Amino acid sequence: MTTTPIPLVPCRINGEVVTSDDLLEVRYPYTGEVVSHIPMLTPADGERAIESALAGGPMEDHYERFLVLEKARQLLEQRSDEFADYILKDTGLCKRETRYEVGRCLDVLLFAAMESIRDEGQVLCGDVSPHGKKRRILTVREPLPVALAITPFNHPLNQVVHKVAPSIAAGTPVILKPSEKAPTAAIKFTELLLEAGLPGHMIAVLLGPVETTVRSLIEDDRISLVSFTGGTDVGKAIAHIAGYKKLCLELGGNSPLIVHADADLELAVQLAAEGCFRNSGQRCTAVKRLLVDRSIINPFTEAFVSVAATYTCGDPEDEATRVGTVIDEDAAKLLERRVRDAEAMGARVLHGGSRDGALMEPTVIADVPRDAEMVRKESFGPLAPILVTDGIDDAIALANDSAYGLSAGVVTTDLSVAMTAAKRIRTG
Repeated sequence: MTTTPIPLVPCRINGEVVTSDDLLEVRYPYTGEVVSHIPMLTPADGERAIESALAGGPMEDHYERFLVLEKARQLLEQRSDEFADYILKDTGLCKRETRYEVGRCLDVLLFAAMESIRDEGQVLCGDVSPHGKKRRILTVREPLPVALAITPFNHPLNQVVHKVAPSIAAGTPVILKPSEKAPTAAIKFTELLLEAGLPGHMIAVLLGPVETTVRSLIEDDRISLVSFTGGTDVGKAIAHIAGYKKLCLELGGNSPLIVHADADLELAVQLAAEGCFRNSGQRCTAVKRLLVDRSIINPFTEAFVSVAATYTCGDPEDEATRVGTVIDEDAAKLLERRVRDAEAMGARVLHGGSRDGALMEPTVIADVPRDAEMVRKESFGPLAPILVTDGIDDAIALANDSAYGLSAGVVTTDLSVAMTAAKRIRTG
C-alpha cells in the first residue's frame, strides 16, 4: 500500500524559496489528516525580508502595478477551483463558501488594479481663509517603505488579497504573515503574484513562532505599517508593542440583528440565517445575536427554525453541504460548551446543538439569557441565539450592551426606526 506524500509548501522571501527543519503540520479539520507541511522561520528570516524590501524599494511605475494586479486576477480566475480547494482543505469550509471567497478575491484584484492607475495627488487652494495666501498647494502620496500584513484563518485568501493587493496598488512592499491554521492559499497566492510579474522584493510570506519571529517584525521600527485582522486580545497586544508606526486593526465583533415588530418576516428570517450560518458563522461581521421583538417572537422563531433546517452540515466536499466545519475541534468544543451553559441557564435548543469533531451543527437557541457567555463574548461559529426585546429602545440598549461595536443591522419597514437605530447603535 502506497501513501501520498504530504506536500511541503515553502515560504518565499525576495522571490526565493525558504524552508527550515521546523515544520508546521496543517490539518484538514473535517478528518484531522495532515494536508501540508509549512516551514516555521526565524527572526533572521524576518530580518532578511525587511532588508530585501527596503533594498528593492517601492514599485514606482503605476502601469507596472496595474499589469501585475490584472495578470494576477487572470491567473486566479483560471485556477479558481485549485485555490478554492486550498481553502477547503485548510479550513473545512464547504465548497459554496470557498468558491465564493475566490470570487471575492477576483473583485478585490480588479478594484486594486483600477486604483493603481488613479491620480492620487490633490491640488488645494491656499486662499481659503483671511490669513491664507493666493497660491496652489500640490500634494503627492508616496508608497510606504514596507508594510506588515497579518491575516486570520476564517478568510484565508480574501483577507490576504484585501491587504496585499492595495499594497501593490500603492507600490508598497509587504511582508505577509498568514494564519498558521490556514496558510496554504496565502503562500500559493504569493507564488501566483511572482508569476504575474511582481518583483521578488515586493512580497515576502513567512510563518514563525509568535514570540520570536512575528514579534520581532511588529516591533521593528523599519516597518511603517502593521495591518492586522483577528481577535481583539491579539490586536490590543499588537498595539501595545508596535511602537510609533501606523496601525490598521480589524478586530472581533458580536453583531446584533434587530428584528423590529413591523419587519418583513420572510426577509428577516433569510437575513438571519445567512448572517448566522454563512462561512460556518466564522465572520467578524456575522450575526451573533438575534434581537427579536416580543410581538413577533413566535412566528419568527417558527419560520427561522424551518429555514435553519435547510442548512445541511457535513462533508465540506459534498456539493449538498451548506455548512462545513469550524476551524478545529477545540473551536467546536467551545461552541458546544457555550450551548450547554446557556441551556443550564434556561435556554432551549430548537434546532441543532450537536458536535462531531470540528463539525458544529447550525444551532438555534431560544430564551437565551442576556448574561449568557454565548452572547456576551464572540461565539465564532454557526450559533443563532434568539433574545426577546420589548420595543426599539430596549433592542438598541441591548445591541449596545457589548464590548464590541463592529457591525449591526435592523429589519423594519419604518424608515424612522431604521434611522433611529443607525444613529443610536454604537457600531461601525
